[in-house]
Amino acid sequence: MSNEIYHFKVGTFQCIVVSDGIHTYAPPTFPPPATFLFGNVPSNQLEQTLRKHNIQPDLWTEWISPYNCLLINTGEHRVLVDTGALGLASSTGRLIQNLQAEGIAPEDIDIVIITHCHPDHISGITLDDGELAFPNARFVMWKGEWDFWTSGEAEEKLDEHFREALLGFVRKNLPSIQDRLDLIEHEREILPGIQAISAPGHTPGHMALLISSEGEQLLNIVDAVLHPIHLEQPEWCATVDFAPDQVLATRRHLLHRAAAENSLVLAFHFPFPGLGHIVQKGENWEWQPIKV
Repeated sequence: MSNEIYHFKVGTFQCIVVSDGIHTYAPPTFPPPATFLFGNVPSNQLEQTLRKHNIQPDLWTEWISPYNCLLINTGEHRVLVDTGALGLASSTGRLIQNLQAEGIAPEDIDIVIITHCHPDHISGITLDDGELAFPNARFVMWKGEWDFWTSGEAEEKLDEHFREALLGFVRKNLPSIQDRLDLIEHEREILPGIQAISAPGHTPGHMALLISSEGEQLLNIVDAVLHPIHLEQPEWCATVDFAPDQVLATRRHLLHRAAAENSLVLAFHFPFPGLGHIVQKGENWEWQPIKV
């Protein structure tokens, strides 16, 4: 199996998980992985859980995360979910070349859904020269997300350690789509079979998606969880989670729904292709990746 392209179907929709590459989270740019991913957990409890998952806490010096973007061909539209991290690192920004390897030109994309405005999701909106990477697309985003990043609220409320880095990517990419942007204020269908789901916490207007066709469905939980351990410990939050209380409520809602409906699930940062199922395990949940 390619580690950059994965084809699957949701009913009549032709879907592809398209890798934008991988990114290494490690000091000095980021805290150590255990702190970055599980920043609110007592160290003794965290170490016990990590060892149960065959992770040696003292040796876990970097977290290498895939970036799993999604392309949906509905038959009438080619919909791209998030644009990857062009310019973030030499190991990212592979989305367009991977699409082109599948015979899909950037001009073929007519809808781009931005789930939230962190750099790994918006940095591929524009190319290095500032031109739009997907010149024929309209863009869709949750209104609360747009407002947070463009009103000055982000400057006031973001942690100063990440603030300028995050805002630099926002300032480069968001102004270019303002005249081709549709803002969502409540849960509704973006297109037939593609529904916006409110999933705040990771960012103020973080959005999940439910893709449905012919009785089959995919729940794209994006960054509501960053690591499979978050399913078993939904109250554990990353240092980049904006509102931990909302993160917990969002996770419980999405994970309960995914398990109850036996949905196929896509997680942006899980091992490629990031697809699997969520099953109930006591009061919490467990990740079961698909067999590829």
